[in-house]
Amino acid sequence: MTPSLTPAPNRSAARRSLEGLALGDAFGERWFPLFRTPSEAYEQIQARQMPAEPEWHFTDDTVMALGIQRVLDEYGEIRQGPLALSFALLYDMDRGRGYGYGMHQLLPRLLQESGRWEDLAAELFDGQGSLGNGAAMRVAPLGAWFSHDLQRAADQAVLSAEVTHRHRIGVAGAVAVAVASALSARGELDLREVADRTPDGPVREGLHRAAEVPSDTAPWRASDLLGNGQRVRADDTVPFALWSAARHPDDLVSALWSTAEGLGDVDTTCAITGGVVGARTGLDGVPEEWLRRREPVPGGRPSAPDDILGR
Repeated sequence: MTPSLTPAPNRSAARRSLEGLALGDAFGERWFPLFRTPSEAYEQIQARQMPAEPEWHFTDDTVMALGIQRVLDEYGEIRQGPLALSFALLYDMDRGRGYGYGMHQLLPRLLQESGRWEDLAAELFDGQGSLGNGAAMRVAPLGAWFSHDLQRAADQAVLSAEVTHRHRIGVAGAVAVAVASALSARGELDLREVADRTPDGPVREGLHRAAEVPSDTAPWRASDLLGNGQRVRADDTVPFALWSAARHPDDLVSALWSTAEGLGDVDTTCAITGGVVGARTGLDGVPEEWLRRREPVPGGRPSAPDDILGR
């Protein structure tokens, strides 16, 4: 009997997703009030006026995605101890990448005690664990990596989330984005299927609402209905970001402009949207001026997408 073979990971889709995530992260970061007022930002986004800053730097969203990618490259799957150490080491290299409160509490401790990641992550927020959007913002390349197996993509997303986010809402956000990215890499992105594969709770409920929002709805209105990440919770972030991805599944630039219109935690919503759409498109169609301004992702720009299933 011929032994069954495990399909090879979709490395090319994972790289495309990582590039899309990093571009979305850096693009979205340009719209924060640090650079301009919300009304000014919205007017410029509506006019599709490119951010004026000559350099677009990515944030912790991309750095933590790189941490996941390092573990996948080494082990072919998520190993939680090495992932905890990877997150901690990357944090220690540059603590000024916009990490949230919980990560500033957790990651320095993981640097010293990465073997205690489970206990340390569970202690966050008075023992509730984090329900934030951090596990969701970084996971799209993992979903693309396991696009041959949606259930495995979901299971691996849980493992990647638990290292820092022990609350069920934070974990569910990661599952939703990973499944969406896997479906995108296959050319099959569908919000209802993403919702059906997401654990019960507020994230799943938000995705079912998102699936009912018509694609011709103004993005600002959709963000009012679904949340724009302003509360930094997974259930307040993931539904709108994935609605925007599903609205423009083959056009990364349009997807990012659409997501930016929702403002809020705009680097994170754009990172999620960029990672999901990018799993299919890579950087195809992105203006050269954007590519010159964005901070390059370690590893270099990927080649043009091959067959969409990575064969």
